[in-house]
Amino acid sequence: MGTELGGAEARLETSSGPLRMHRLSWLAEQGIASPERLPHTLKILLENLLRRAGTRDVGDDDVLGLARWPAPGAGDLAFMPGRVLMQDFTGVPAVVDLAAMRAAVGRAGGSPASTNPLVPVDLIIDHSVQVDRFRSETAYAANIEWEYRRNGERYALLRWAQQAFDGFRVVPPGMGICHQVNLEHLATVVADRDGVAFPDTLVGTDSHTTMVNGLGVLGWGVGGIEAEAAMLGQPMALPAPVVVGVRMSGALRAGTTATDLVLTLTEMLRAHGVVGKFVEFFGAGLSSLELADRATLSNMSPEYGATSALFPVDAETVRYLVATGRGSRVDLVERYTKEQGLFRTDDDPEPTFSETVDLDLSSVE
Repeated sequence: MGTELGGAEARLETSSGPLRMHRLSWLAEQGIASPERLPHTLKILLENLLRRAGTRDVGDDDVLGLARWPAPGAGDLAFMPGRVLMQDFTGVPAVVDLAAMRAAVGRAGGSPASTNPLVPVDLIIDHSVQVDRFRSETAYAANIEWEYRRNGERYALLRWAQQAFDGFRVVPPGMGICHQVNLEHLATVVADRDGVAFPDTLVGTDSHTTMVNGLGVLGWGVGGIEAEAAMLGQPMALPAPVVVGVRMSGALRAGTTATDLVLTLTEMLRAHGVVGKFVEFFGAGLSSLELADRATLSNMSPEYGATSALFPVDAETVRYLVATGRGSRVDLVERYTKEQGLFRTDDDPEPTFSETVDLDLSSVE
């Protein structure tokens, strides 16, 4: 399958050298569509399709249908996440499946080493970890020791898998819960792979994978079978998107906590109805929220029923990347997101949403 949208590919200069990217603004320059007023959520999904136009799963009509949103024409989207996040309860069975496929390839006369995940996979050991000792300075080390002793066969399998499969990493027990590790360490905001820059996206086998939406990374929770399919290169079918914009104004009053805010937001969005919809935050009020507060609101996306709850990339995102040891990513993040219209400022025109609700942060009690 060919494409007539190849002109969107362009060169992006960065401090680490040039990369290729797929410019959304090219669609406007060619008079094809005007994606500049799309919500950031849809810009990320649109780039995902544009980059893969002409492949088995994405035709030019799929790209144009979404680019002209909300005009009729956008059908189901073949979304391909940039990576997969797994916790141990679902990740270990997936490793067993990959090992079985590798063995089957060998029995059929093929090269077992050719069987690998087609997108990067991070498996974080957190759900099965038990606490045997507490209220002691030695508790942490003792619990980790007991974990390895209790589940020695599992860790032998995971050690083999990390060495055998390309693009497969294991985060050992004791490092934290999976969505927190993802937010603080794994997420890159903008990925670069095989010389191409694109938005960091993912699916994860934890319902609170949406926490990383607070960093401007689009992702949500899925089941183990869906995650395995993504690992093996199968895109996810998404229905024509409905995006609910939450216009934030003002700032939280002194003494008001993120818990107060998230309870208010959850009540508001449940009343509005956001099940199966994308939520995106916008407005000048965002500048008053620190990344930790944003992550708290995004983390609760399953509680109010949304697929995701995205905070666009902005100056606070950059500050957080530096604070968490990812300052080397900042140049690429800023250059790419500003080129793609994915970097938010208070002066931005309001995106076009399917539905809009308002939240004055100063009214939260």
